[in-house]
Amino acid sequence: MPNSQELISFEPATGAELWRGAHGNVNAIVNKARRAWPKWAALPLTKRIELMRRFVNEVRKDQDEFAELIARETGKPLWEARTEVEAVMAKVDISVNAYAERTGQRKLNSALQGTAALRHKPHGVMAVLGPYNFPAHLPNGHMVPALIAGNTVILKPSEKTPAVGEKLVELFNRCGIPEDVVQLLIGGPDEGKALVAHDGVDGVLFTGSAQVGIAINRKLANSPGKILALEMGGNNPIVVWDTPKVPDAAALIIQSAFTTAGQRCTAARRLIVKASMYDEVIAETKRLADRIIVGGPFDEPAPFMGPVIDNNTADQLAESFLYLLSHGGKAIKHMRRLQNDLPFVSPAIIDTTAMAERPDVELFGPLLQVIKVDDFDEAIAEANNTRFGLSASLVGGTPQQYNRFWANIRAGIVNWNRPTNGASSAAPFGGIGLSGNHRPAAFYAADYCAYPVTSTEMEQPRASVGVGFKES
Repeated sequence: MPNSQELISFEPATGAELWRGAHGNVNAIVNKARRAWPKWAALPLTKRIELMRRFVNEVRKDQDEFAELIARETGKPLWEARTEVEAVMAKVDISVNAYAERTGQRKLNSALQGTAALRHKPHGVMAVLGPYNFPAHLPNGHMVPALIAGNTVILKPSEKTPAVGEKLVELFNRCGIPEDVVQLLIGGPDEGKALVAHDGVDGVLFTGSAQVGIAINRKLANSPGKILALEMGGNNPIVVWDTPKVPDAAALIIQSAFTTAGQRCTAARRLIVKASMYDEVIAETKRLADRIIVGGPFDEPAPFMGPVIDNNTADQLAESFLYLLSHGGKAIKHMRRLQNDLPFVSPAIIDTTAMAERPDVELFGPLLQVIKVDDFDEAIAEANNTRFGLSASLVGGTPQQYNRFWANIRAGIVNWNRPTNGASSAAPFGGIGLSGNHRPAAFYAADYCAYPVTSTEMEQPRASVGVGFKES
């Protein structure tokens, strides 16, 4: 019988137990981080950067083992897990450049007014709450810039992927970063809530669902001094307009909707297609979707997508497909449970044009809704028919139409003839509405890992007063 204070992780593709560990003590971990912070912040920036480069070397030593662990715990194909490890390593150089560009020192000298200086200080103890879909890359995207800036970090990984979180922290500690500077907090929602609300935490960097992000935002409403960066989900549109390259358009749709089994915050959830192109685009997209290999991480030939994270998620997706079907949706490609006891589902496509009300929710899996429209203004209006605003793509169309699309779409990532997903870490990453709180991550993560301090400075006091005083 498992201990109630023990967390257990299972492999989605096999159902086998992968990892177990005890829940952490929030107070003890935060107190350690607070004590470690002054010494870490006082290190020269060059020393912290040197340690980050050593971290890359440690990841490189274990990159095959690390990729296999990610694949086993998330169910994603091994080829994709390898790209995640590569992203973890690439993040360091990107973050070093971002810190220099976004938080660099500035000085303006004036003989009479002294020196005006701009410098940046770290916040203190940063809590990083990671997701399960990219359990190494996404938390690492917060941790590296936070550490470079001089913060100490507590990683609370998703309760569905604790083993990857443990490995990530181990690699940070192995490179010479003190164990109190980067710590792991194992636990579920209770530990996450306690960490967010703890008085000893100076910042919360969250990646996950809008529901949880909104709860965190409410929890910190009375704590304006605590920095909060929310990277939440999306109900992302991909719009297909006039193009002779229908096979290419279909490939972009498949990449956008079904990579990582649709478990990306930037995945396309809605395909909005011009009526005159509908038959050709949908036929080609379905043909390609029918060819998708769904399988385990280490299967041969390699699958395009693995299972979703667990059976509960698979059940919810199947129920969502049935809901859409029973409320006016027309099945183009049915969602099927491929194994009763494991969370493998087939990619699904459903036409929801005739639905009176389309639910504006993030269905986090391989489920694509299709909407047929007659004109470009209608396409833009439908694309914006969401409370989210993370990613949007236009496939086809003219440069003038793309300009209109870019100008009018409410999203933080707007692409042309590219997928909705696969954003570069060398650019800012974030959305509006329910997708974020205007704290974009990736290259702009440096902005929320340190705060600006402006100073005017002179080596000797110099002052005079001339108005409103009696003569002496």
